[in-house]
Amino acid sequence: MTKKAGVFEKTYKDYIKQLSEIDYLSKADMLGAEISGRDLIIPFYKNKYRVSDSGITDLQGEIANFSISVVLCKYILLCPDKLPEHGNWITYREFKNAGPLTVYFANNTNKIIESSFADNPDALEKAWKKMNGVLFNDDSSHDISIIFSALPRIPVLLRFNFKEQEFPAQCSVLFKQSAEKFLDMESLAIAGTFLAGNLI
Repeated sequence: MTKKAGVFEKTYKDYIKQLSEIDYLSKADMLGAEISGRDLIIPFYKNKYRVSDSGITDLQGEIANFSISVVLCKYILLCPDKLPEHGNWITYREFKNAGPLTVYFANNTNKIIESSFADNPDALEKAWKKMNGVLFNDDSSHDISIIFSALPRIPVLLRFNFKEQEFPAQCSVLFKQSAEKFLDMESLAIAGTFLAGNLI
């Protein structure tokens, strides 16, 4: 096992241990999750996962990707006692603790989406429909706005302007202010990265 894999394994086991120390099933309603035996069934974008103190798998029983496991564990462990107000749509950099990861987020989310769909509306349409996105009329000046569900309580808004003669493509990825009540900044950044990865 490589050193990096060993760190992942240790982190994963620590999160699973934390789950074993709480009544995670009681959080199902607050998280928008389903209960199946001792498992919480939680969708992350278009795929559903089984989460419990025995591990995290997809519905076919395959062990979940480490980054997805981190997001799902944080989603449960940080679950608030009552549903927060959604608040406004804000960019990642507007979250108060986002500072160290803002460049990472821009490079691995916004810029990747911009370069992938700059002058290809058909490809973006095919991609967002495959991701179960929904067109959103937010009265903005963008060419297209689409809402995705990263997690049941974490909607994600993609605003996109296609490339024109004088202007480059422009992409904004926004979250509701309440997202920080359910996820830390690392997990929110992962959610953005997975949106970009799934779209392209």
